[in-house]
Amino acid sequence: MSQCSDKAALDQWYPLGTETEIAYGHSTTRLLGTDLDIERSKDGSIVVTADGRAEPLDIISRFGLLWATLGTPKGGLFALPEADEDDRRVVNCGAVSVRASGLRIVENFLDMAHFPFVHTDILGAEPHTEVMHYNAEIRRDVDEVWATNCQFFQPQAALSATDGIMTDYIYRVMTPFTTLLYKTCPNSANRSDVICLFVQPLEPDRCIAHPVMFLIDDVSTTTELVHFQQLIFLQDRIILENQRPSLLPMEARAEIPTRADASSIAYRRWLKEKGITYGTTAMAA
Repeated sequence: MSQCSDKAALDQWYPLGTETEIAYGHSTTRLLGTDLDIERSKDGSIVVTADGRAEPLDIISRFGLLWATLGTPKGGLFALPEADEDDRRVVNCGAVSVRASGLRIVENFLDMAHFPFVHTDILGAEPHTEVMHYNAEIRRDVDEVWATNCQFFQPQAALSATDGIMTDYIYRVMTPFTTLLYKTCPNSANRSDVICLFVQPLEPDRCIAHPVMFLIDDVSTTTELVHFQQLIFLQDRIILENQRPSLLPMEARAEIPTRADASSIAYRRWLKEKGITYGTTAMAA
């Protein structure tokens, strides 16, 4: 167990679970190596306390999740206007435990090259394996990582898709442990589906992923949507738990990137600039 002393990691908001699924009475979880106690009263109010601290933690309810922080973030959660659009389905896809760094999970989320080999006949398929050139950058005005002009052929881009399509993607990393993508919506030519991945780091090499989707889909059932997304993520988990090292390498030559890894390069550079070490190999340096 490794309690976090990394201020850059402490000063962030993290999901603790789907709010409607937090039990009444007393429950526990962990965040950044610290034990948390959650107390939910009969009136629904929630208080979160951390081991060794007298004062309750600051919390936020947003995107169907309960969020907390062990530090002093600069402000509230990132903006996501699509979450407030009345015609979108908000689908909380549960919690998935992963024996890997939460930063590894975010980086895997940004990677299109694995689609044909890990999500075969869903998000990709041979011979369509090329990752075409895209743009990746750190947007200084909002302090986020963005990857734009991303395209990939997908046999089934979404549960509601009926044929393979060339799918447009935009990736966005809002904080070190939160990311999302905007992708072609099969049901609306001018709007995008939004798929989010919010990570709760338990330890440097262990975390819980909380996927949430904001979809334009009035056909599929919620159960079908959750099962589809969990299928995708459980395929990823097999890869993530077998990566070595389980922590994210920060040394320049530890893992040699290719042209397809432009978003990963920008993400790691951004983490270094922030001074993030929790969940990276720099912890042992």
